Amino acid sequence: MNRKVYEMGTSVLDLPYDVPPDPDEFIRAAMEWHFSPETGSRFWLERAGSLEFDPRKDVKSHEDLALFPNLINELRDIRIEDLIPRGYGAHPDVIGVYESGGTTGAPKRVVVLRDWWDRTGAWMSAHADAHGLPRNVNWLGITPSGPHFIGEIVAKQAIDRGGIKFSIDMDPRWVKKLIAAGKAGEAEAYAEHLLEQAVFPLRTQDIGIILTTPPMLERIARRDDLVELINEKVQGIMWGGAHMDGDTRYLYRTEVFPGARLYGFYGSTMVLGGAAERLGLSDDDPCVFDAFSPFITFSVIDPQTGRKVGYGERGQVVMNHVSKNMLMPNNLERDLATRVAAPAGTVGDSVADVTPVALFDNEAVIEGVY
Repeated sequence: MNRKVYEMGTSVLDLPYDVPPDPDEFIRAAMEWHFSPETGSRFWLERAGSLEFDPRKDVKSHEDLALFPNLINELRDIRIEDLIPRGYGAHPDVIGVYESGGTTGAPKRVVVLRDWWDRTGAWMSAHADAHGLPRNVNWLGITPSGPHFIGEIVAKQAIDRGGIKFSIDMDPRWVKKLIAAGKAGEAEAYAEHLLEQAVFPLRTQDIGIILTTPPMLERIARRDDLVELINEKVQGIMWGGAHMDGDTRYLYRTEVFPGARLYGFYGSTMVLGGAAERLGLSDDDPCVFDAFSPFITFSVIDPQTGRKVGYGERGQVVMNHVSKNMLMPNNLERDLATRVAAPAGTVGDSVADVTPVALFDNEAVIEGVY
């Protein structure tokens, strides 16, 4: 299939989501796209001269992405038009501008274009199929909306898979602000308010899939009436946005929500997506996440040395995004994880047992409800 696509003249950057490109050829093509004056974004073309290497000559493989400095904090202030590659022309098909959760200060912003939107949506839907999540059912998103990527993903998955999207408003920044100010009672009251809003569609509508966060799922699990309702009518629960420990995951899968398929997703708005729970894990296995390689890749490193830890060892997660839409390599995330070998034919690491670091950029990491 790859050979046929190339004969038709399709760029390695434009292959269908289910046709894996040669990883090294893909990286070289991406460097040409993002650093050519005709196709690159203003953001990267202006920074090319300050790099201590030539991306078009020196970055030839996934491992070479480590040459880049971590520029993620520049996304707090950058003009969003400067992130769009010139190769998309004068009128790029922009889906939206999305922001980080503001966990470590002012939010960072990325722009999502149509080709990446369609690619990541198709990839996510294929994984939902593989994990047994049904089509032609309605979705309830108990997630952030507004400037947050996850809210749009709920809508796209529901519609693309033949259902209707229901949602509630969630402002994760407000909860984090309350917790940081020592107002835990107010934060808890807000979380209960969110749960109250979710009860109405759960009781009155035909909800087949819930997409929510572990803190909200924990609150649902305290309510026997909601647990019974979910086990009666909800067929799948997709979780992400915050962390879930192995014991809790085991309890949900085996005792609390045995009537629904529990499916985890791990990622970041700053890499425009992330990783899906590995197929075939038992209830006793740790939750392993496999990234959307080679577009989104992880490394697990010792933050003191920058070197990869051994398989089975703990380290800090580095994320890379490489596509026509965006280049954001070597982004040190606020998470610790166990390094796991990635599936055959992919690049980078898989991760398990993800937990937040205590401090990141000299700021306390607060998860709140997301």
